[in-house]
Amino acid sequence: MRSVCALLLVGVLTLGYAGDLAPQENRKIEFLIASIETLRDAKFVRNGTEYDAKTAAHHLRLKLKNAGSRVKSADDFIRYCASVSSVSGVPYQIRYADGRVITSEAFLRQKLSEYPTEQE
Repeated sequence: MRSVCALLLVGVLTLGYAGDLAPQENRKIEFLIASIETLRDAKFVRNGTEYDAKTAAHHLRLKLKNAGSRVKSADDFIRYCASVSSVSGVPYQIRYADGRVITSEAFLRQKLSEYPTEQE
């Protein structure tokens, strides 16, 4: 949990480029990205290729930056940046070491529902 909090703080400081985001939405988005970035024993699958957690987080931050003002909320981030490939339209997935696979959208929506409200 400490690593997620540390990543959250770093992300809040570095996400200033993300369009016209309200500070609380900025924090939620970084919480979501940190949830991916700190995954252990799981791979982020994009267009059939597996990536480690740090690479996946970097890719999501890049997509967020490129989305600009289209992203105004954590929900927008999930929808426009973190669910499907903008190139192929193929959904992103998370593959756990035990073989379970979940879409990144389902994973991130679950994480968003767990976002600590005292953070706001």
